[in-house]
Amino acid sequence: MSAQALDKDLDDLAAAARAALVREIDASGAWADDPVWREAFAAVPRHLFVPYYYVGVAGGYERRWGQSPDAAARERWVRGAYADTPLATRLRDGELLSSSSQPSLMAMMLVALEVADGDRVLEIGAGTGYNAALLAHRLGDDDLVTTVDLEPEITEAARQHLAAAGHHPAVVTGDGARGVPERAPFDRIIATCALPSIPRAWLAQCRAGARILTPLATGLVALTVRDAEHAEGRFLHTPAYFVPLRGGGGTSPLERGRELGGRAEREPAHVGGLPRGAREHELFRFLLALTRGSLDPQEAYALWEREGQPQRERYGITVSGEHEWAWLDDPEGPYAWALPG
Repeated sequence: MSAQALDKDLDDLAAAARAALVREIDASGAWADDPVWREAFAAVPRHLFVPYYYVGVAGGYERRWGQSPDAAARERWVRGAYADTPLATRLRDGELLSSSSQPSLMAMMLVALEVADGDRVLEIGAGTGYNAALLAHRLGDDDLVTTVDLEPEITEAARQHLAAAGHHPAVVTGDGARGVPERAPFDRIIATCALPSIPRAWLAQCRAGARILTPLATGLVALTVRDAEHAEGRFLHTPAYFVPLRGGGGTSPLERGRELGGRAEREPAHVGGLPRGAREHELFRFLLALTRGSLDPQEAYALWEREGQPQRERYGITVSGEHEWAWLDDPEGPYAWALPG
């Protein structure tokens, strides 16, 4: 079979797999509130953004890549590229540096970002470039999208992937915690990496009324920016585990041990005396992550039980000047915990 025929077979397989992924996300209801994203996921070819990736196997990772000489291996690569799972894309000494997030989670986050026509969007964590391509397709103007990552090798690869897919947003190499002031002001900021707190630089680069969506403490918080000194918002209902931001934003000890897309893999310190049901409960572990440094696990457990094992939507974040805190139910209520500034 000729190389052209092989390419056509892979293209056909990719198209069919992409359509199946769109149907799967559709059935999940992820974009029910903003179905315009369905067309973006149907149009943007994810496999162009993951020319290779790693899957977990006994004892480590197995590399899958699109240029494998083995036809069956190439087929596995294409099918895996369109699975509704996160994909590890860069490793260093066994540590995960970058990934392509689970597509249904990406869809949910993009809907929650509440993008409108003409919005200028900053993405923190370029990854493979796939998310930036989805944003560029949705907005219909590459210049409205900026994506930043600390590692030059990541941004260069993202730039190449985006070009292969026909998009040319601004791809910047730098510390995401510092934003991209030369491309400001922004109407939306979305982070695809975990942070311990909200960088003040982001607020300063936002227009009044802008929306920030970022992973924090194994959840996703959506903030409305009032001005350069003030922002506030609540967590979404869904759990979310992301690779930590590298650079000035720092890395929280709890997040450093997490695996891509995983569930509470690392036992927090000093929880041995708590009931096993609480230790393993995803919402309690969220509370532990959110109050780390402010509450010890016994205090967190007492609060969690007293308040009826609260869902994520009852928690929020407030940024006011030099102060930043997490809270339960009410920003000025009795349950508030300082975040690292």
